[in-house]
Amino acid sequence: MAITLLKRTQNPDGGWPYVRGCSWTEPTAYAVMALLSAGETGPAESGLRWLRAAQRSDGGFPPQTAIPHSAWVTALAALVPAERLGLRAHARAIEWLLDACGSESTFSYRLRQWLLGNPVGSLEDAGWAWAPDAAAWVGPTALAILALEKDRLRKPSAALRSRVESGRRFLLARMCRGGGWNYGNVTVLGHDLPPYPETTGMALAALRGDSSPRVGQAIAVASRFLDDCR
Repeated sequence: MAITLLKRTQNPDGGWPYVRGCSWTEPTAYAVMALLSAGETGPAESGLRWLRAAQRSDGGFPPQTAIPHSAWVTALAALVPAERLGLRAHARAIEWLLDACGSESTFSYRLRQWLLGNPVGSLEDAGWAWAPDAAAWVGPTALAILALEKDRLRKPSAALRSRVESGRRFLLARMCRGGGWNYGNVTVLGHDLPPYPETTGMALAALRGDSSPRVGQAIAVASRFLDDCR
């Protein structure tokens, strides 16, 4: 039924909408990966052609072709198997992810905060943002880590390992006090914020293999979420 739904909702241009209307990168990337895993190469290849055409000159992908900048969805495109997306297109997406970071990690932002007397945090703990010139958040950081780590396993690289480790430190620094994650803020106006199921799951996927006690605490929170959601 799920495969039938995907095939029925594919747009004539090869991409997918969220519900109806024009094609967007996020649902198209997810649909392509699902169809490839199910062996549905025909509709998947049409989606792959849409993705390749959507890639921007900087190597990143826009949320939708009418949006004139690359964004977080580049990580989703980079999760598509490299040989299916195209080795050159995939490599350019990985390069974009390696160069991208949240605005709080840029030199201009950190200099401004230092001049204002505000703490600037660690330069090495850089996450990823949803959009250019915005702060880093848990969701795009988790997806970028998954894409870079997948590529690192395929093609080991010190640059990939360093950037993945940086992103993981960012996630650990943004963990809620009781374990788990929300969208990225631990406290607001002096109040601790609670974790959410979706972002906790995303962060744990990106931290897979980390056996530290803090990750164990987050897994316990995720287990409670599983019971609550049922």
